[in-house]
Amino acid sequence: MEINYLKGDATSPKVLGNKIITHICNDIGGWGKGFVLAISKKWPEPELKYREWYKSKKNFNLGEAQLVQVDCDIWIANLIGQHKIYNTSGTPPIRYEAIGNCLNKVSDFSEKLDASVHMPRIGCGLAGGEWYEIEQIIKTQLIKNDIAVYVYDL
Repeated sequence: MEINYLKGDATSPKVLGNKIITHICNDIGGWGKGFVLAISKKWPEPELKYREWYKSKKNFNLGEAQLVQVDCDIWIANLIGQHKIYNTSGTPPIRYEAIGNCLNKVSDFSEKLDASVHMPRIGCGLAGGEWYEIEQIIKTQLIKNDIAVYVYDL
């Protein structure tokens, strides 16, 4: 199995069955730039649940994931894989180990829901990550478990 690369909007997956849309969040409770804007425009619940999660401080750490159902067959996975929001002293906010931990949790969710996984090129925008690194993590955490993965480019 390989990653399926598609042109289109990751918030509108066109496959049948249950779907998990993943994206990267920061560990300081900020929500308002990047792919989250497309999510919030379509569904208010993921942002509300993320903000509640941050306020509660319960398991709100790098490497954690929150699953929010937004439709009968669509869930949003809020993945905490970014430390803060700015590139400080030459180190981008992306945390690859945290992404691996998050995607391991997504793998578990996917197996329970019998769901495919959909995403933009997570971690490569505001988080400053390298797609080659993220792609390897996706292969290790999802593809090796025979989970169908779709990556969308607009």
